[in-house]
Amino acid sequence: MTVVGPFGLSVRDQALEADVQTGLAAVEAGLLDATKSEVPFITEAAQHLVLAGGKRFRPLLVMLAAQFGDPYAPGVVPSAVVVELTHLATLYHDDVMDEADVRRGVESANTRWGNSIAVLTGDFLFARASHTLADLGPEAVRIQSEAFERLVTGQILETAGPQGDRDPVEHYLDVLGGKTGSLVAVSCRFGAMMSGADEGVVDILTQYGERLGVAFQLADDVLDIASDSHESGKTPGTDLREGIPTLPVLHLRAQAAAHGRPEDLELVELIDGDLGDDARLAEALRRLRVHPSLEQARRDTVRYAEEARAMLAPLPEGYAKAALEELCDAVVHRAG
Repeated sequence: MTVVGPFGLSVRDQALEADVQTGLAAVEAGLLDATKSEVPFITEAAQHLVLAGGKRFRPLLVMLAAQFGDPYAPGVVPSAVVVELTHLATLYHDDVMDEADVRRGVESANTRWGNSIAVLTGDFLFARASHTLADLGPEAVRIQSEAFERLVTGQILETAGPQGDRDPVEHYLDVLGGKTGSLVAVSCRFGAMMSGADEGVVDILTQYGERLGVAFQLADDVLDIASDSHESGKTPGTDLREGIPTLPVLHLRAQAAAHGRPEDLELVELIDGDLGDDARLAEALRRLRVHPSLEQARRDTVRYAEEARAMLAPLPEGYAKAALEELCDAVVHRAG
């Protein structure tokens, strides 16, 4: 049993372990190659987050999904590079929107070089992803473009907020389906599709990825409140400080509106105030960490992870399926 990929995923088969490790090493080399430019400064900026590491969650899913076909098929590794480049590009943009100081344990690109360079570097990564994608065929281009549209739509909907009498929690879960679930779903779809897996298998793994992606983001929501910077790779309370709605806060607001408990209303008032003050942010985090809304968010994380696991039921038993099931457990474990 060897630990590979994010969250200490254990692979219990030597052949699968070798395939995954070899594939991820090839992806890493592909990422470095794709982020090189004739302009040294662009290379430095584009490789900033690549060299910072990361979980490589999406490439891992590509490799595991490819096990249901030919994992050595020529399109598998390039498709994993595409999804990771796309993900990295969104991180550059997200950090500008969130005014984040830290990403993956290092200074964020916007802090180091300013917002304009961070945005343009994200655009550069999108361009390089598109260049690699073009070699994978028109169907791959269509799939990626649809996912990217969903991703951007999710970000816009998050920024605009729920309209009319739309339930904020339902709105937020829809946002996550676009922002995070779409690209994780494509990771699984590309791995299966590029390996030549049956169409039914491709569909199952795509639906698995969609649900796992939402669970993954919900776990991040919990970590933003419950973890320290060593665990999460970014400053705790970043989303809270920037007023970005996350599930624990949405649950808190719903409980405060429904029951009107003084302690809930007081905490909402604290969160709605100036959290630029470190002491106020620390107090908000302290109180949220013991509030039932955080546990409710954890339960939602478990629910989506279990839905992802259930999607795998029709697939043949084997080490690849077991690894995908273990990822569901690992995502839940992140959320405590």
